[in-house]
Amino acid sequence: MKTRFRVGILGATGAVGQKFVHLMAAHPWFEITALLASERSAGKTYSEATTWFSADPMPERVRKIRVGNARESADVDFVFSGLDASVAGEIEAEYAARGIPVISNARNHRMEDDVPLLIPEVNPDHVSLIDRQNYSGRGFIVTNPNCSTVGVVCALKPLHDAFGLEAVHVTTLQALSGAGYPGVSSLDILGNVVPFISGEEHKIATEPLKLLGKLTGNGVEFLDIPIAVQCNRVPVVDGHTISMSVRLSGNPDIETVREAIRGFKSPLEGLDLPGSPDRFVQYLDEPDAPQPVRHVLAGKGMTVSIGRLQPCPILGIRMVALVHNTIRGAAGGALLNAEYLVHRGYLTL
Repeated sequence: MKTRFRVGILGATGAVGQKFVHLMAAHPWFEITALLASERSAGKTYSEATTWFSADPMPERVRKIRVGNARESADVDFVFSGLDASVAGEIEAEYAARGIPVISNARNHRMEDDVPLLIPEVNPDHVSLIDRQNYSGRGFIVTNPNCSTVGVVCALKPLHDAFGLEAVHVTTLQALSGAGYPGVSSLDILGNVVPFISGEEHKIATEPLKLLGKLTGNGVEFLDIPIAVQCNRVPVVDGHTISMSVRLSGNPDIETVREAIRGFKSPLEGLDLPGSPDRFVQYLDEPDAPQPVRHVLAGKGMTVSIGRLQPCPILGIRMVALVHNTIRGAAGGALLNAEYLVHRGYLTL
């Protein structure tokens, strides 16, 4: 691509915004030309306005970019949104109304009838919901799911395609980086597990039903299965670990289920999207896998790892999945969404 897209980042000084900045530092298609945040940060250079907490240094080329006010327009081809949900809904709609496409990590628009809730390997056909939106010019909104939902759905997709899902029970062990910065108090989490994350259980119980739903002439027909969820915050830096019990149609044996996971073919294969990993999901045979410290960066953080596949005396099978919550589950997933939208012709220079 000879000419790169001019990209703005909404919420650029926050945790997700910083991850966007880091991941786009050397992106071959996208170039950061606008960093947008609150009125408090506007006018400062990015290095002045940002408490940078990544282990990797702040990319040199963004250090002196002046931060703009997120509530004002920017001269860009599209924006990524890492805004907090308290302000994201209104600001994202304003950008779309100005004719600027929005690729959002926020929850505000995810469940709207005409907004794609997108994981390109799972529901690529849902991008056509964009055609139902009524924003001016080129404007539209596309969202990526909750970070734990991503791990759940990526692990379930091969099973749903091969057998069909009937019921799911989910228990999450969620990393500290999922709480943003400054996040959870050290006195609350060190040597502890917090069995509550506000709003999280509802998202994981509902978002998969849209993601795995069928696109019809009237929109998305949600999958109709029960999903029970329990969420826990644990003292891990990156990587959400997800224990699941699943009931599948036909009650297939463990080896058949394992081969369905290993044999799943991503619909993105051959598209040469920069952010698409070589393996969408990987199955690990080791009896103690997957583990955040050992496996969270598989596929540069974009591969979901699955292991511990065993019989479940209640639902049929059980397994453990691992997703990098700030890469595949947030900024990296949004980047891949944008790349796929370029491929489909919804994002144009």
